Amino acid sequence: MSDPAKTIAFQGAPGAYSDLACRTARPEMATLACRSFEDAFAAARDGAAALAMIPIENSVAGRVADIHHLLPDSGLHIIAEHFQRVDHHLLGLPGTKLADLTHVHSHVHAINQCREFIGEHGLEPVVHADTAGAAAKIAAGSDKTQGAIGSALAGETYSLESLKANIEDAEHNTTRFLIMARDAIIPHPKVDRSITSFVFRVRNVPAALYKALGGFATNGVNMTKLESYLEDGRFHAAQFYAEVEGHPEHRNLKLALDELEFFTHEVNILGVYPAHPYRLEGSGGAS
Repeated sequence: MSDPAKTIAFQGAPGAYSDLACRTARPEMATLACRSFEDAFAAARDGAAALAMIPIENSVAGRVADIHHLLPDSGLHIIAEHFQRVDHHLLGLPGTKLADLTHVHSHVHAINQCREFIGEHGLEPVVHADTAGAAAKIAAGSDKTQGAIGSALAGETYSLESLKANIEDAEHNTTRFLIMARDAIIPHPKVDRSITSFVFRVRNVPAALYKALGGFATNGVNMTKLESYLEDGRFHAAQFYAEVEGHPEHRNLKLALDELEFFTHEVNILGVYPAHPYRLEGSGGAS
């Protein structure tokens, strides 16, 4: 058994892109595969792991479903972010050639991100719950007409050969992850660049959102993300997830948050953490 203090949990099977993100961002830690996002949160919250690596959005597919609903009640704090370049590999059984394949198995997002390649080679896509699970299924069989789309790590994990690397349609294909822990690790206010993530609910009155966000504009705070989602299935009540540049102890952000609280039911800060270098690198690789 791995030392929980040196373990990072993720959702998916071994070899998944979340597994790869864990190994890239925290190479000194062992990885713990979890069946669901809730299980990954619970592993970090209950002490089976020190951290959880949670995907929040992809540059091609958009935001990851359900994450925004789960974050506020996870019992964890965001302590860092990680950007992972997605390099899709076409995987096959040892000795398989690309011309042998008739079907390709993977997660629906991976299939959608490789549509041009799949179409050019006349392959029939087969949807699976995750990329690593698809790779495991191919490895467990003996049919060389069946391939999988997954990471290089999935190929290594399940002893599959990479028949073709970088088959994704978009070169910028990158997934952003949040690294979460039981206890907040807040950077010093003088740290060069910080990100603050929070959720809030506005009062159900006209122009409430406009008024709530006005303080960020007047105080010169750059809001990098604002997303809404229905709360508890009520169409008239929306919760918002937001990210801004800055530290809550910076005067301008403190004033903006004070004004936000005046127009909202509640503001819940989920984490304050250093901005990843990728934000400056743009389309550069993750580190």
